[in-house]
Amino acid sequence: MALLWNCSPWARQFIPSKTPDLSGEGWLSSQKSLPHVGEKLGTPQGLWTSGKMANPVPSAFCVVLAVVVVVYAQRHSQQESHIQYERVGADVTMKCGTMDWDSAVTWTANGTDIDESHLNGSYLILKNVDLTQSGQYSCYEGSSWHLKYQTYLRVGVPPKEPVLMCRSNNYPKGFYCSWHLPTPTYIPNSFNISVIHGTREMVCEKDVFPKNRCHIRYLQLFSTVKYKVTLTVTNALGKSSTTLTFDEFAIVKPDPPESVVAKPVPNNPRRLEVSWQNPSSWPDPESFPLKFFLRYRPLILDQWQHVELSDGTSHTITDAYAGKEYIIQVAAKDNDIGTWSDWSVAVHATPWTEEPKHLTTEAQITETTSTSTSSFMPPPTTKICDKGAVVGSGAVAVCWTAGLVLAAYGILFI
Repeated sequence: MALLWNCSPWARQFIPSKTPDLSGEGWLSSQKSLPHVGEKLGTPQGLWTSGKMANPVPSAFCVVLAVVVVVYAQRHSQQESHIQYERVGADVTMKCGTMDWDSAVTWTANGTDIDESHLNGSYLILKNVDLTQSGQYSCYEGSSWHLKYQTYLRVGVPPKEPVLMCRSNNYPKGFYCSWHLPTPTYIPNSFNISVIHGTREMVCEKDVFPKNRCHIRYLQLFSTVKYKVTLTVTNALGKSSTTLTFDEFAIVKPDPPESVVAKPVPNNPRRLEVSWQNPSSWPDPESFPLKFFLRYRPLILDQWQHVELSDGTSHTITDAYAGKEYIIQVAAKDNDIGTWSDWSVAVHATPWTEEPKHLTTEAQITETTSTSTSSFMPPPTTKICDKGAVVGSGAVAVCWTAGLVLAAYGILFI
Protein backbone atom coordinates (compact mmCIF):
# COMPACT_ATOMS: atom_id res chain seq x y z
CA MET A 1 0.00 0.00 0.00
CA ALA A 2 2.93 2.34 0.60
CA LEU A 3 3.75 2.08 -3.11
CA LEU A 4 0.33 3.45 -3.98
CA TRP A 5 0.86 6.48 -1.85
CA ASN A 6 4.23 7.17 -3.42
CA CYS A 7 2.51 7.44 -6.78
CA SER A 8 1.46 10.64 -8.50
CA PRO A 9 -1.88 12.34 -7.76
CA TRP A 10 -3.13 11.24 -11.18
CA ALA A 11 -2.61 7.56 -10.28
CA ARG A 12 -4.01 7.91 -6.78
CA GLN A 13 -7.34 9.15 -8.10
CA PHE A 14 -8.14 5.58 -9.15
CA ILE A 15 -7.74 4.31 -5.58
CA PRO A 16 -11.10 4.06 -3.76
CA SER A 17 -11.53 5.94 -0.49
CA LYS A 18 -11.79 2.58 1.24
CA THR A 19 -9.51 -0.18 0.00
CA PRO A 20 -8.81 -3.68 1.21
CA ASP A 21 -5.77 -4.37 3.34
CA LEU A 22 -3.81 -6.84 1.23
CA SER A 23 -2.09 -8.14 4.33
CA GLY A 24 -5.33 -9.90 5.24
CA GLU A 25 -6.15 -7.81 8.31
CA GLY A 26 -9.24 -6.11 6.89
CA TRP A 27 -9.98 -2.78 5.21
CA LEU A 28 -7.87 0.33 5.40
CA SER A 29 -9.19 3.87 5.10
CA SER A 30 -7.11 5.82 2.61
CA GLN A 31 -7.91 9.04 4.44
CA LYS A 32 -6.98 7.96 7.97
CA SER A 33 -4.89 4.82 8.06
CA LEU A 34 -2.06 5.78 5.67
CA PRO A 35 0.54 8.55 6.17
CA HIS A 36 0.90 11.53 3.92
CA VAL A 37 3.56 11.36 1.28
CA GLY A 38 5.61 13.97 3.07
CA GLU A 39 5.49 11.99 6.30
CA LYS A 40 6.39 8.77 4.49
CA LEU A 41 9.45 10.33 2.85
CA GLY A 42 10.45 12.45 5.83
CA THR A 43 9.82 15.68 3.92
CA PRO A 44 7.14 18.37 4.13
CA GLN A 45 3.76 17.38 2.68
CA GLY A 46 3.57 17.47 -1.09
CA LEU A 47 4.99 15.69 -4.05
CA TRP A 48 7.67 18.19 -5.02
CA THR A 49 10.83 19.11 -3.10
CA SER A 50 13.22 21.81 -4.39
CA GLY A 51 11.43 21.75 -7.71
CA LYS A 52 12.09 18.02 -8.27
CA MET A 53 9.71 15.09 -8.02
CA ALA A 54 10.37 13.10 -4.83
CA ASN A 55 8.55 9.94 -6.01
CA PRO A 56 10.91 7.38 -7.60
CA VAL A 57 8.14 4.94 -8.61
CA PRO A 58 7.29 5.01 -12.33
CA SER A 59 3.86 6.38 -13.12
CA ALA A 60 2.95 3.45 -15.36
CA PHE A 61 3.53 0.96 -12.53
CA CYS A 62 1.34 3.07 -10.24
CA VAL A 63 -1.51 3.03 -12.75
CA VAL A 64 -1.38 -0.76 -13.10
CA LEU A 65 -1.23 -1.25 -9.34
CA ALA A 66 -4.15 1.11 -8.80
CA VAL A 67 -6.30 -0.75 -11.33
CA VAL A 68 -5.53 -4.09 -9.61
CA VAL A 69 -6.56 -2.69 -6.23
CA VAL A 70 -9.81 -1.25 -7.63
CA VAL A 71 -10.81 -4.55 -9.24
CA TYR A 72 -9.98 -6.48 -6.08
CA ALA A 73 -11.96 -4.07 -3.91
CA GLN A 74 -15.02 -4.29 -6.13
CA ARG A 75 -15.03 -8.09 -6.22
CA HIS A 76 -14.34 -8.33 -2.51
CA SER A 77 -17.18 -6.00 -1.53
CA GLN A 78 -19.64 -7.74 -3.85
CA GLN A 79 -18.82 -11.16 -2.43
CA GLU A 80 -19.14 -10.06 1.19
CA SER A 81 -22.46 -8.24 0.70
CA HIS A 82 -24.35 -11.20 -0.79
CA ILE A 83 -26.39 -13.09 1.85
CA GLN A 84 -29.10 -15.59 0.95
CA TYR A 85 -31.84 -16.46 3.50
CA GLU A 86 -33.83 -19.69 3.25
CA ARG A 87 -36.40 -21.43 5.43
CA VAL A 88 -35.69 -24.66 7.25
CA GLY A 89 -36.97 -27.52 5.07
CA ALA A 90 -36.86 -25.56 1.81
CA ASP A 91 -35.23 -26.70 -1.43
CA VAL A 92 -32.49 -24.27 -2.47
CA THR A 93 -31.05 -23.72 -5.96
CA MET A 94 -27.90 -21.66 -6.49
CA LYS A 95 -26.63 -20.47 -9.87
CA CYS A 96 -22.92 -20.09 -10.52
CA GLY A 97 -23.07 -16.42 -11.39
CA THR A 98 -23.21 -15.88 -15.13
CA MET A 99 -21.87 -19.34 -15.99
CA ASP A 100 -23.90 -21.41 -18.46
CA TRP A 101 -25.89 -24.37 -17.17
CA ASP A 102 -23.60 -26.90 -18.90
CA SER A 103 -20.34 -25.29 -17.73
CA ALA A 104 -17.90 -27.36 -15.69
CA VAL A 105 -17.80 -25.92 -12.18
CA THR A 106 -16.83 -26.88 -8.64
CA TRP A 107 -18.89 -25.87 -5.60
CA THR A 108 -17.54 -25.60 -2.05
CA ALA A 109 -19.24 -25.12 1.32
CA ASN A 110 -17.06 -23.41 3.92
CA GLY A 111 -14.01 -24.39 1.87
CA THR A 112 -14.95 -28.08 1.47
CA ASP A 113 -15.79 -29.52 -1.96
CA ILE A 114 -19.44 -30.47 -2.46
CA ASP A 115 -20.19 -33.85 -4.02
CA GLU A 116 -21.32 -33.74 -7.68
CA SER A 117 -24.53 -35.57 -6.75
CA HIS A 118 -25.83 -32.21 -5.50
CA LEU A 119 -25.27 -30.54 -8.90
CA ASN A 120 -27.66 -30.11 -11.80
CA GLY A 121 -25.35 -28.89 -14.53
CA SER A 122 -23.62 -25.88 -12.99
CA TYR A 123 -26.49 -25.34 -10.52
CA LEU A 124 -26.18 -26.40 -6.88
CA ILE A 125 -29.32 -28.11 -5.54
CA LEU A 126 -29.84 -28.44 -1.76
CA LYS A 127 -32.87 -30.47 -0.69
CA ASN A 128 -34.72 -29.92 2.61
CA VAL A 129 -32.05 -27.64 4.10
CA ASP A 130 -31.50 -27.51 7.85
CA LEU A 131 -29.58 -25.28 10.23
CA THR A 132 -26.32 -27.19 9.79
CA GLN A 133 -26.17 -26.14 6.12
CA SER A 134 -25.74 -22.44 6.88
CA GLY A 135 -22.37 -21.17 5.66
CA GLN A 136 -20.38 -19.74 2.78
CA TYR A 137 -20.93 -21.31 -0.65
CA SER A 138 -18.52 -20.64 -3.51
CA CYS A 139 -18.52 -21.63 -7.18
CA TYR A 140 -15.31 -21.94 -9.22
CA GLU A 141 -14.78 -22.38 -12.95
CA GLY A 142 -13.79 -25.98 -13.53
CA SER A 143 -10.56 -25.56 -15.52
CA SER A 144 -9.14 -22.32 -14.18
CA TRP A 145 -10.54 -22.45 -10.63
CA HIS A 146 -11.50 -18.79 -10.96
CA LEU A 147 -14.11 -17.72 -8.38
CA LYS A 148 -17.34 -17.05 -10.26
CA TYR A 149 -19.93 -16.77 -7.50
CA GLN A 150 -20.03 -16.62 -3.72
CA THR A 151 -22.86 -16.28 -1.21
CA TYR A 152 -23.48 -16.78 2.49
CA LEU A 153 -26.47 -19.02 3.12
CA ARG A 154 -28.46 -18.35 6.32
CA VAL A 155 -31.05 -21.00 7.15
CA GLY A 156 -33.78 -20.00 9.62
CA VAL A 157 -37.52 -19.59 10.23
CA PRO A 158 -40.00 -16.70 10.20
CA PRO A 159 -40.77 -15.16 13.60
CA LYS A 160 -43.73 -16.37 15.64
CA GLU A 161 -46.00 -13.97 17.52
CA PRO A 162 -43.78 -12.13 20.02
CA VAL A 163 -44.43 -12.06 23.77
CA LEU A 164 -45.04 -8.46 24.92
CA MET A 165 -45.29 -7.21 28.51
CA CYS A 166 -45.77 -3.66 29.86
CA ARG A 167 -45.33 -2.69 33.51
CA SER A 168 -44.93 0.37 35.73
CA ASN A 169 -42.46 -0.28 38.56
CA ASN A 170 -41.73 3.42 39.16
CA TYR A 171 -45.22 4.92 39.22
CA PRO A 172 -46.03 7.77 38.63
CA LYS A 173 -43.00 8.43 36.40
CA GLY A 174 -43.91 6.08 33.57
CA PHE A 175 -43.79 2.48 32.43
CA TYR A 176 -41.68 0.17 30.33
CA CYS A 177 -42.42 -2.54 27.77
CA SER A 178 -40.26 -5.60 27.15
CA TRP A 179 -40.55 -8.39 24.63
CA HIS A 180 -39.04 -11.63 23.42
CA LEU A 181 -39.70 -14.34 20.85
CA PRO A 182 -41.16 -17.65 22.04
CA THR A 183 -38.76 -19.57 19.79
CA PRO A 184 -35.50 -18.57 18.04
CA THR A 185 -35.42 -17.77 14.33
CA TYR A 186 -31.64 -18.32 13.86
CA ILE A 187 -31.41 -15.24 11.64
CA PRO A 188 -31.38 -11.51 12.46
CA ASN A 189 -34.66 -9.93 13.58
CA SER A 190 -35.76 -6.31 13.83
CA PHE A 191 -38.38 -5.04 16.28
CA ASN A 192 -40.62 -2.02 15.89
CA ILE A 193 -42.85 -0.81 18.75
CA SER A 194 -45.52 1.86 18.70
CA VAL A 195 -47.33 3.33 21.73
CA ILE A 196 -50.58 5.26 21.28
CA HIS A 197 -52.50 7.07 24.04
CA GLY A 198 -55.85 8.05 22.66
CA THR A 199 -54.95 9.72 19.37
CA ARG A 200 -51.42 10.66 20.39
CA GLU A 201 -48.37 8.57 19.53
CA MET A 202 -45.80 8.46 22.32
CA VAL A 203 -42.03 7.97 22.17
CA CYS A 204 -40.66 4.71 23.55
CA GLU A 205 -36.99 5.27 24.41
CA LYS A 206 -35.07 2.04 23.88
CA ASP A 207 -32.63 0.84 26.53
CA VAL A 208 -29.03 0.09 25.68
CA PHE A 209 -29.28 -2.98 27.91
CA PRO A 210 -31.34 -5.05 27.77
CA LYS A 211 -31.94 -4.41 24.09
CA ASN A 212 -35.50 -5.74 24.07
CA ARG A 213 -36.96 -3.04 26.33
CA CYS A 214 -38.04 0.60 26.09
CA HIS A 215 -39.42 3.25 28.48
CA ILE A 216 -42.41 5.58 28.14
CA ARG A 217 -42.94 8.64 30.34
CA TYR A 218 -46.45 9.49 31.52
CA LEU A 219 -47.66 12.75 29.98
CA GLN A 220 -50.90 12.77 31.97
CA LEU A 221 -51.60 11.09 35.33
CA PHE A 222 -54.87 9.49 36.38
CA SER A 223 -56.01 9.27 32.78
CA THR A 224 -58.92 7.01 31.91
CA VAL A 225 -57.85 6.77 28.26
CA LYS A 226 -56.36 3.39 27.41
CA TYR A 227 -52.87 2.80 26.07
CA LYS A 228 -52.33 0.72 22.92
CA VAL A 229 -48.92 -0.87 22.36
CA THR A 230 -48.15 -2.74 19.13
CA LEU A 231 -44.94 -4.73 18.57
CA THR A 232 -43.92 -5.98 15.12
CA VAL A 233 -40.98 -8.33 14.55
CA THR A 234 -39.55 -8.77 11.04
CA ASN A 235 -36.82 -10.85 9.46
CA ALA A 236 -35.88 -11.85 5.91
CA LEU A 237 -38.36 -14.75 5.96
CA GLY A 238 -41.46 -13.07 7.39
CA LYS A 239 -42.97 -10.95 10.15
CA SER A 240 -45.41 -11.16 13.06
CA SER A 241 -47.00 -8.74 15.51
CA THR A 242 -48.98 -8.49 18.75
CA THR A 243 -50.95 -5.72 20.50
CA LEU A 244 -51.69 -4.86 24.14
CA THR A 245 -54.41 -2.48 25.33
CA PHE A 246 -54.51 -1.48 29.01
CA ASP A 247 -55.41 1.17 31.59
CA GLU A 248 -52.74 3.21 33.34
CA PHE A 249 -53.49 1.68 36.75
CA ALA A 250 -53.62 -1.93 35.59
CA ILE A 251 -49.89 -2.25 34.89
CA VAL A 252 -48.63 -0.77 38.19
CA LYS A 253 -46.48 -3.44 39.84
CA PRO A 254 -43.64 -2.49 42.22
CA ASP A 255 -40.35 -4.34 42.43
CA PRO A 256 -39.95 -6.67 45.43
CA PRO A 257 -38.93 -5.19 48.81
CA GLU A 258 -35.19 -5.02 49.41
CA SER A 259 -32.78 -5.77 52.27
CA VAL A 260 -35.07 -8.27 54.00
CA VAL A 261 -33.60 -9.31 57.38
CA ALA A 262 -34.96 -11.82 59.93
CA LYS A 263 -33.52 -12.13 63.45
CA PRO A 264 -34.40 -14.13 66.60
CA VAL A 265 -35.79 -12.21 69.60
CA PRO A 266 -33.68 -12.82 72.75
CA ASN A 267 -35.43 -14.85 75.49
CA ASN A 268 -38.44 -15.45 73.19
CA PRO A 269 -38.32 -18.97 71.68
CA ARG A 270 -41.39 -18.40 69.46
CA ARG A 271 -40.60 -14.98 67.97
CA LEU A 272 -38.77 -13.71 64.89
CA GLU A 273 -38.26 -10.04 64.03
CA VAL A 274 -38.46 -9.27 60.28
CA SER A 275 -37.55 -5.94 58.63
CA TRP A 276 -37.18 -4.72 55.02
CA GLN A 277 -36.92 -1.60 52.84
CA ASN A 278 -39.05 -0.12 50.07
CA PRO A 279 -37.85 -1.03 46.56
CA SER A 280 -35.33 1.58 45.43
CA SER A 281 -37.13 1.92 42.07
CA TRP A 282 -40.30 3.22 43.77
CA PRO A 283 -39.77 6.99 43.49
CA ASP A 284 -42.21 8.54 46.00
CA PRO A 285 -43.31 6.23 48.86
CA GLU A 286 -44.62 9.23 50.81
CA SER A 287 -47.15 10.27 48.17
CA PHE A 288 -47.76 6.75 46.87
CA PRO A 289 -47.32 4.49 49.94
CA LEU A 290 -46.92 0.74 49.65
CA LYS A 291 -48.47 -2.06 51.64
CA PHE A 292 -46.76 -5.39 52.20
CA PHE A 293 -47.53 -9.08 52.33
CA LEU A 294 -45.37 -11.34 54.52
CA ARG A 295 -45.22 -15.10 54.23
CA TYR A 296 -43.25 -17.55 56.37
CA ARG A 297 -43.06 -21.27 57.14
CA PRO A 298 -40.73 -23.72 58.89
CA LEU A 299 -38.57 -25.76 56.53
CA ILE A 300 -40.17 -28.98 57.82
CA LEU A 301 -43.61 -27.88 56.50
CA ASP A 302 -44.90 -26.91 53.03
CA GLN A 303 -47.78 -24.69 54.13
CA TRP A 304 -47.18 -20.91 54.31
CA GLN A 305 -48.56 -18.53 56.88
CA HIS A 306 -49.45 -15.00 55.68
CA VAL A 307 -49.70 -11.54 57.19
CA GLU A 308 -50.83 -8.40 55.29
CA LEU A 309 -49.43 -5.11 56.61
CA SER A 310 -50.93 -1.75 55.67
CA ASP A 311 -47.93 0.31 56.78
CA GLY A 312 -44.45 0.02 58.21
CA THR A 313 -41.45 -1.98 57.06
CA SER A 314 -41.15 -4.46 59.95
CA HIS A 315 -43.12 -7.21 61.65
CA THR A 316 -42.65 -9.60 64.58
CA ILE A 317 -43.69 -13.21 64.07
CA THR A 318 -45.12 -14.50 67.38
CA ASP A 319 -46.19 -18.06 66.54
CA ALA A 320 -42.94 -19.64 65.34
CA TYR A 321 -42.04 -23.17 66.39
CA ALA A 322 -39.22 -23.15 68.91
CA GLY A 323 -35.89 -24.27 67.49
CA LYS A 324 -37.16 -24.69 63.91
CA GLU A 325 -35.55 -22.90 60.95
CA TYR A 326 -37.91 -20.62 59.01
CA ILE A 327 -37.98 -19.29 55.44
CA ILE A 328 -39.40 -15.77 55.02
CA GLN A 329 -40.37 -13.57 52.00
CA VAL A 330 -42.09 -10.21 51.47
CA ALA A 331 -44.09 -8.70 48.56
CA ALA A 332 -45.21 -5.09 47.95
CA LYS A 333 -48.16 -3.30 46.31
CA ASP A 334 -49.43 0.23 45.91
CA ASN A 335 -52.10 0.95 48.51
CA ASP A 336 -54.83 1.59 45.94
CA ILE A 337 -53.89 0.44 42.43
CA GLY A 338 -52.02 -2.22 40.55
CA THR A 339 -50.93 -5.73 41.51
CA TRP A 340 -48.57 -7.35 44.00
CA SER A 341 -44.87 -7.49 43.26
CA ASP A 342 -42.93 -10.71 42.95
CA TRP A 343 -41.64 -12.21 46.20
CA SER A 344 -38.41 -10.90 47.65
CA VAL A 345 -35.29 -13.01 47.95
CA ALA A 346 -35.91 -15.63 50.66
CA VAL A 347 -34.16 -15.27 54.01
CA HIS A 348 -33.73 -17.90 56.74
CA ALA A 349 -33.85 -17.53 60.53
CA THR A 350 -34.29 -19.71 63.65
CA PRO A 351 -36.01 -18.52 66.87
CA TRP A 352 -33.96 -18.04 70.03
CA THR A 353 -33.16 -21.19 72.00
CA GLU A 354 -31.86 -21.46 75.57
CA GLU A 355 -28.29 -22.71 75.83
CA PRO A 356 -27.92 -26.06 77.73
CA LYS A 357 -26.59 -25.84 81.32
CA HIS A 358 -23.13 -27.34 81.92
CA LEU A 359 -22.23 -29.34 85.14
CA THR A 360 -19.38 -28.15 87.37
CA THR A 361 -16.05 -29.94 87.28
CA GLU A 362 -16.34 -31.28 90.86
CA ALA A 363 -19.76 -32.76 90.25
CA GLN A 364 -18.52 -34.43 87.05
CA ILE A 365 -15.56 -35.96 89.01
CA THR A 366 -17.86 -37.27 91.84
CA GLU A 367 -20.26 -38.84 89.37
CA THR A 368 -17.43 -40.43 87.41
CA THR A 369 -15.80 -41.88 90.58
CA SER A 370 -19.00 -43.44 91.92
CA THR A 371 -19.86 -44.90 88.58
CA SER A 372 -16.40 -46.43 88.19
CA THR A 373 -16.49 -48.01 91.70
CA SER A 374 -19.90 -49.64 91.28
CA SER A 375 -19.21 -50.91 87.86
CA PHE A 376 -16.26 -53.02 88.99
CA MET A 377 -17.95 -54.81 92.01
CA PRO A 378 -17.79 -58.66 91.57
CA PRO A 379 -21.18 -60.39 91.36
CA PRO A 380 -22.16 -62.73 94.28
CA THR A 381 -21.69 -66.52 93.90
CA THR A 382 -23.11 -69.66 95.61
CA LYS A 383 -20.55 -72.14 94.31
CA ILE A 384 -18.97 -74.44 96.95
CA CYS A 385 -15.88 -75.10 94.99
CA ASP A 386 -14.65 -73.59 91.74
CA LYS A 387 -11.99 -75.72 90.15
CA GLY A 388 -11.01 -72.95 87.85
CA ALA A 389 -10.26 -70.64 90.78
CA VAL A 390 -8.22 -73.17 92.87
CA VAL A 391 -4.88 -74.35 91.62
CA GLY A 392 -2.92 -77.49 92.68
CA SER A 393 -3.60 -81.18 93.52
CA GLY A 394 -3.99 -80.46 97.29
CA ALA A 395 -6.87 -78.18 96.64
CA VAL A 396 -8.56 -80.90 94.60
CA ALA A 397 -8.19 -83.38 97.51
CA VAL A 398 -9.77 -80.96 99.97
CA CYS A 399 -12.75 -80.56 97.66
CA TRP A 400 -13.28 -84.35 97.47
CA THR A 401 -12.97 -84.74 101.27
CA ALA A 402 -15.56 -82.12 101.97
CA GLY A 403 -17.88 -83.85 99.54
CA LEU A 404 -17.56 -87.22 101.21
CA VAL A 405 -18.23 -85.74 104.67
CA LEU A 406 -21.42 -84.13 103.51
CA ALA A 407 -22.57 -87.38 101.86
CA ALA A 408 -21.98 -89.43 105.05
CA TYR A 409 -23.76 -86.84 107.16
CA GLY A 410 -26.79 -87.12 104.93
CA ILE A 411 -26.92 -90.93 105.14
CA LEU A 412 -27.11 -90.78 108.96
CA PHE A 413 -30.38 -88.88 108.80
CA ILE A 414 -32.04 -91.26 106.36
